[in-house]
Amino acid sequence: MDITWRGVFTSDEVNLLHAEAFGTRLFDVSEWDWRRLVADHSLGWVTARDVTARDVTARDVTARDVTARDVTARDVTARNVTVGDTGRLVGFVNVVWDGLVHAWLQDVMVAADARHLGIGRQIVAAARDGARAAGCEWLHVDFDDDLASFYLDACGFRPTQAGLLQL
Repeated sequence: MDITWRGVFTSDEVNLLHAEAFGTRLFDVSEWDWRRLVADHSLGWVTARDVTARDVTARDVTARDVTARDVTARDVTARNVTVGDTGRLVGFVNVVWDGLVHAWLQDVMVAADARHLGIGRQIVAAARDGARAAGCEWLHVDFDDDLASFYLDACGFRPTQAGLLQL
């Protein structure tokens, strides 16, 4: 497994992983351009690549249970998702910040067939290390109740009170 701070990725790869991780439809790059988003708003990001999965094609990707989440084989094939020598993207986290001392984890994602292998913990640790190296003093994360054990126990976050306002 290759865990990399500011690792190389394509927007198509992250869109595919996002659809699988969050159960959304597969967005097109014209709708959700991850490379532009991280360039404009992020301190950094972390990629996790399964380097044993070389030369993976869209056909191989559809063999996973991606279609169960409104992602069709046609969608994946149309985007020509290929991996080549870098390995398949199995994890990603975006790290946004205030430009000073606060950073936030956004969109922590791990492929379904790569979960419960410690990849999520590793990408969060790499995000923590990257934020610390940039001079951040605090790393924040919001999560649903079912992920409390992961963030609090496995990753070392402490519970806080926070507010949320839907706009």
